[in-house]
Amino acid sequence: MSAEPSLPITSPAPRFGVWLIGARGSVATTAIAGCAAVAAGLHPPTGMVTETAPFAASHLPALSSLVFGGHDTVDCPLPKRAEHLAEGGVLPHGLPAAVHAELVAADREIRPGGPPPGDTGRTEDEWIDVFAADIRDFVRRQDLAGAVVVNVASTEPAPADGSLPPSSLYAAAALRAGCPYVNFTPSTGLHHPALAGLAESFGLPYAGRDGKTGQTLLRSVLGPMFLQRALAVRAWSGTNLLGGGDGAALADPAAAAAKNAGKERVLADTLGTTPEGEVHIDDVPALGDWKTAWDHIAFDGFLGARMILQTTWQGCDSSLAAPLVLDLARLTVRAHQQGLTGPLSELGFYFKDPVGDGPSSLAEQYTQLRHFAERLRTDTPAPEAHR
Repeated sequence: MSAEPSLPITSPAPRFGVWLIGARGSVATTAIAGCAAVAAGLHPPTGMVTETAPFAASHLPALSSLVFGGHDTVDCPLPKRAEHLAEGGVLPHGLPAAVHAELVAADREIRPGGPPPGDTGRTEDEWIDVFAADIRDFVRRQDLAGAVVVNVASTEPAPADGSLPPSSLYAAAALRAGCPYVNFTPSTGLHHPALAGLAESFGLPYAGRDGKTGQTLLRSVLGPMFLQRALAVRAWSGTNLLGGGDGAALADPAAAAAKNAGKERVLADTLGTTPEGEVHIDDVPALGDWKTAWDHIAFDGFLGARMILQTTWQGCDSSLAAPLVLDLARLTVRAHQQGLTGPLSELGFYFKDPVGDGPSSLAEQYTQLRHFAERLRTDTPAPEAHR
């Protein structure tokens, strides 16, 4: 009697971690719930650039392969946070219940953040060790093939002394844990002088900073238009009305200054000069996670004719940011798989104040991003690369 043919042994598909700083915030909750919804086919991947045709062969990690965890200083569970967002119209009604299991699983992987203001119980290096140990435990416990750390916490003021702010402690911890790092906020992160060259010394890729989701996204399109049409911009002023955690954080003038630095850089880089005018940020708690941004642009035309362009951008910041966070997590994980190190300037498309050298025009940044997608195709594809 002949032996029965043996079945091929298949290894489980690799999974990849996304460790979020500010893991119970609006952006993180929307990203986690949205990833589960898209992976399950409940909603289309609207806003996810990595789900468009140019990225189909880039061997990015599957959305279903992403495992979430993170640090946060608040204790509101993710399922409850998702319910609040649904009540505010950020998430579709019924979605928190549909992805409840995924939210509970992610919430179990959230660890206490810090340090508390004025804390003297641990040194900076000890905090870095604590945070790095949390990340390493997450990777080991979940049997992950790799992980990326993404900062989506509220904006912090730039440090007034030489100490490391929380965002820099988390960034250093990411590298110590062997993970690439993405700073989606204008907070200091790896930009602190004490961390100069740290990412390169660890041989890890990193990207940032400050996700480009609204007013500055529009500026990176309009600025090149004025330059290319030889129209002289005399003044460019703006106002932002927003609520939620970001609105409260940016009510601090020091935090608002950190936020506005990236907005100003886009105009300076695209126009070659900084026009008159300022950006004002007003906290309006009643708006919740919604924001309105106005721009008033004064420019000169032929024979000195004076003209005005005004724009209004109304949107939900969490819904605009969440698909970009998922894009960046997938692209950075894949870059790490490819052995890329240092600043990922090709990801400048996503940021107000991108690391590395690169163009400031959104169209040029998109071209660079597509070239990056082609670069990710060149080596051996990651297993189970498609959603």
